[in-house]
Amino acid sequence: MNKGILQYDFGVQVDLYLLIKSATKGIASNGKPFLTLILQDQSGEIEAKLWDANEEDEKNYTGQKIVKIIGDIHNYRGKSQLKIRQIRRTGPSDSVKLEDFLETAPLSQEDMTSTLTQYIFDMKNPNIQRITRHLLKKHQQAFLEYPAATKNHHEFVSGLVYHVVSMLDLAKSIATLYPSLDKDLLYAGVILHDMGKVVELSGPVSTVYTVEGNLLGHITIMVNEIGKAAEELGISGEEVLILQHLVLSHHGKAEWGSPKPPLIKEAEILHYIDNLDAKMNMLDRALERVKPGEFTERVFALENRSFYKPLFHK
Repeated sequence: MNKGILQYDFGVQVDLYLLIKSATKGIASNGKPFLTLILQDQSGEIEAKLWDANEEDEKNYTGQKIVKIIGDIHNYRGKSQLKIRQIRRTGPSDSVKLEDFLETAPLSQEDMTSTLTQYIFDMKNPNIQRITRHLLKKHQQAFLEYPAATKNHHEFVSGLVYHVVSMLDLAKSIATLYPSLDKDLLYAGVILHDMGKVVELSGPVSTVYTVEGNLLGHITIMVNEIGKAAEELGISGEEVLILQHLVLSHHGKAEWGSPKPPLIKEAEILHYIDNLDAKMNMLDRALERVKPGEFTERVFALENRSFYKPLFHK
């Protein structure tokens, strides 16, 4: 593979293969249609406009298609954008495959599965352990492959489980500092809080929201899943209610999408851990794309701030 699309400087002309993550039709001020393409490779994604797009272009350039592009990298309102000079669909002679363009988690699925198994094994409360194990087994394959979001953080193959494993290690460290925390609840909350995204989202490639995702959302989906799991396992009692509350409250506030605010200590900590890991992922990925002494692109989910990379940072 060549250098990644996000590793080129402004003003550079590129000639490379990219995967179309999404294509959206728009109408320009002159009344002519255009396509907004989100293009990606293993380094990340970039936006491009295909002006004067005709019906054939709309059919050819859709999500999950690989294209060969010649174009220029330029700065548009503080963000990298690709100005297309030439574009074409790839064919059998191009010798490229989908996997070549997918950003993936830095840990293997096997390693992350092993970590999850260990944390569940460490749980002492049998009801919490059984519900968590049951739901992980039910959704395991998708849980290992799906991203954690369509944008902003962990939006790559296996991003969901990588987010969870990072949060588990953070939860373990915090529980060591604050031993009054119930580790079983905290670990289960971390594993289950975003598991509904395997229903909310369409899959690991060209990810979009499903009908259930748009109408219910991952929080509602998971609260229902916990209730069904408890019923199937013959488990009743307060643990079921508390696990549902952890999922319901993990976004922290109503304006951030939480039906309830955290009303249990472990729910409060779960919200902080989730928020911290998501923001660190956003920051790390934005900063790795710039050189020391430069500012990142604006990070929308972090109040649209640009972050500076100090000169002494490697």
